[in-house]
Amino acid sequence: MAESSESVHPSEPKSLAGGSGSSGRPGPFLVVGLGNPGLEYLWTPHNAGFMAIDRIAQQEGVVVQNRRCRATTATCRIAGREVVLAKPETFMNLSGAAVAALVREFEADPAKDLLVIYDELDLTFGSLKIRERGSPAGHNGARSVTGALNSQEWLRLRIGVGPDLPPEARASGRRPGRDYLLSPMRKGELAVLDEVLDRAATATRRIIEAGPAAAMNEFNRRERNGSAEE
Repeated sequence: MAESSESVHPSEPKSLAGGSGSSGRPGPFLVVGLGNPGLEYLWTPHNAGFMAIDRIAQQEGVVVQNRRCRATTATCRIAGREVVLAKPETFMNLSGAAVAALVREFEADPAKDLLVIYDELDLTFGSLKIRERGSPAGHNGARSVTGALNSQEWLRLRIGVGPDLPPEARASGRRPGRDYLLSPMRKGELAVLDEVLDRAATATRRIIEAGPAAAMNEFNRRERNGSAEE
């Protein structure tokens, strides 16, 4: 949203469809959270993806500190599968460069072996939604990933950061933008986000254990029952 207007073009789009290593065994499952590096962005809504990766890492007893494929990474095992947690160091608008590099490095199939976690203004603050495919819907990081992979067929978990606007603002169609996304959250917002990060970590494990359909059935239904936006 706020870093570079450059677009990322895939240099070898057909090479990004892998899925298993040369041994035929499944390779690592990649979980990538989008955000901006730097202390000034640490507690901003736009860094919800980074926060989700840190929460998963904390719960799995690892630290995201290795540098690989233009990202900081950590490796753990979830449900018996090797999982690579990653936070791109490219800034949000160029996230696809790191995601594509990780996909190539681990010979992953983006449609089966990749989960991308990021913030979503169009979802109510504190909600989440899992989708198997779709357009970036105005999110520059998601747009970069789609461009670099040359495909919309990649799993995403979107964390709602949309503020509770007054009725007149909703009626006018106005929505917050760059300033809101890149401003530190208030104490009350951080408390709400803390709970949704735990749910995002649980949803990620469910995806790895049982697949996207089971996770969507469980977590998207829970969000609907809680009156979260579609």
